[in-house]
Amino acid sequence: MSDVLELVEARLRMSLGEPDARAAVTFLGTDRIEVLRFVDGDVVRYATLGMSAQPMSDPTAVLADPLRGPRAELVLSVRAGRAETDKVLRPLAVLAASPQVEGVVVAPGGSLDVGEPLWPGAAFSSVLVAEPGGLVEDLALDEPREPVRFLPLLPMTPNEAAWKRVHGAEALQDRWLRHGTDLRDPLRGGVPLD
Repeated sequence: MSDVLELVEARLRMSLGEPDARAAVTFLGTDRIEVLRFVDGDVVRYATLGMSAQPMSDPTAVLADPLRGPRAELVLSVRAGRAETDKVLRPLAVLAASPQVEGVVVAPGGSLDVGEPLWPGAAFSSVLVAEPGGLVEDLALDEPREPVRFLPLLPMTPNEAAWKRVHGAEALQDRWLRHGTDLRDPLRGGVPLD
C-alpha cells in the first residue's frame, strides 16, 4: 500500500512540482487521506493522496479484491486569491474517502456531492469527474494492479448538477465550452441552461 502512495506522490511532484502545503484527514474506519497543494502561477491545484492505496471495488461484490480494480486520485484546479479555496481540503478528503466509506467507484462522467459548499461562499457543493490524462499522466503499476488515474474535478452549481443528471456529463461539458466558462474561477456563476 505505502509503495503505491510513494509512487503516486512522486508522479504528482513530477507533473505539478513541489507541494507548498499538505494536510491529512482520517475518517473513522478509513485509511488516512492527504491533500497536497501545488501553486502554479495564478492557479492552485489540490491533489488527494491516499485514495489509490486500495482499488475501488464494486459495492455489490461479496469480497473486495485487494489487487484488482480501478485506482484513482482527485485533482482540483482553481484560480488563486479569489476565494478561501484552502478550505476545500476537508471536502476533497471526504470525496477521496467515498470509495472506502460508501463503496463508490469514482469514474469519469460521474458526480460527487459533499452536501455543503466546497469552500466558504462557494456556489458549488458537487463536482463532475472529468477524463484523466491531461494534467497528470496515469501511473502504471505492476500486474495485476490497474494503473492509478488522476481524475480532474470540475465544480458544478446545484442547477448544473441537476441538468447533468438529465442530459449527461458530455452535454454539460459541451455547454461549458460553448459559453467559454472558466471552470477554474472559484467565483463563477452557473452556465445558462435554457
